[in-house]
Amino acid sequence: STDMTATAWESNLTITNGSDQVLHGSHTKFKNLELLIAIVALVGLAGNSVVLWLLGFRMRRNAFSVYILNLAGADFLLLCYPFIHSILLLFDFDFVDEVITRFLSPVSVFAYISGLSFLSAISTERCMSVLWPIWYRCRRPRHMSAVMCALLWALSLLLCILDGKYCGFIRSNVMDGWCSASNFITVSWLILLFVILSGSSLALMTRLLCGSHRMPPTRLFVTIMLTMLVFLLCGLPFGIQWNLLFWFDALFHLNQFVVPLACVNSCANPIIYFFVGSFRQQWWKRRHTLRLVLQRALQDTPVVDEPGESLPGETLA
Repeated sequence: STDMTATAWESNLTITNGSDQVLHGSHTKFKNLELLIAIVALVGLAGNSVVLWLLGFRMRRNAFSVYILNLAGADFLLLCYPFIHSILLLFDFDFVDEVITRFLSPVSVFAYISGLSFLSAISTERCMSVLWPIWYRCRRPRHMSAVMCALLWALSLLLCILDGKYCGFIRSNVMDGWCSASNFITVSWLILLFVILSGSSLALMTRLLCGSHRMPPTRLFVTIMLTMLVFLLCGLPFGIQWNLLFWFDALFHLNQFVVPLACVNSCANPIIYFFVGSFRQQWWKRRHTLRLVLQRALQDTPVVDEPGESLPGETLA
């Protein structure tokens, strides 16, 4: 009897130690993931801050730089959510759930809808400038970009307020009629934005790269296409998962995958701007500032290696 009791005790001790090791391993992986998210978000916050400073105070704005400026603002707001969330979880603050529910979740939803709206507007306007160049140069309203950005900010805020009022950001009233209606409006708007983004991007690529009247790709075209591609790969899963949470709460565990991807999407945009702006430039022969690199990334000029290339005073005619 003593031997059986000792054997059972050893077995329970082995199971307990194994469970503790599994929990410790899961906790370590969780900490490492949150630390990685915090680092990526911090890099993205710094990059978007530089873009906001340059486009807001150091450069003369044009039709597309206005959209890029607002997109950087939306990316900055979106990155605040995972960065603060990760910091709170890493340091085990007790009020993390309350902060996330009341402040961070609405901001992330608002920033995501705004960012997708600006991407669709950028792609649509660039498509119009290529397909109807005469109308675009002569008949386009002068302050169209600023007005569109203001309207898109306002509409995104309205959708976010409706979601918070009727659904509470925690999906506790999914069966409520007003919550379902609010969710339907938001999902319909996001689907419309995605269709506009995909259609205008496809039309733009077809016009520039195919047919007898194709034109060489410009730096602005490369910047827009790379931004769209990164969003489709990294930013779109976040929107899909967030909307499916209204019906399937079990998908909440996918946050550990889609949130890092959303961070990469918002972090990658400034990197794309500065990469395209510095592509095929002889850095060892001339001094390049970040302002000039960003200005070059928004130029509507072919991507060619021109040793004597000089930057005009305005990036887009």
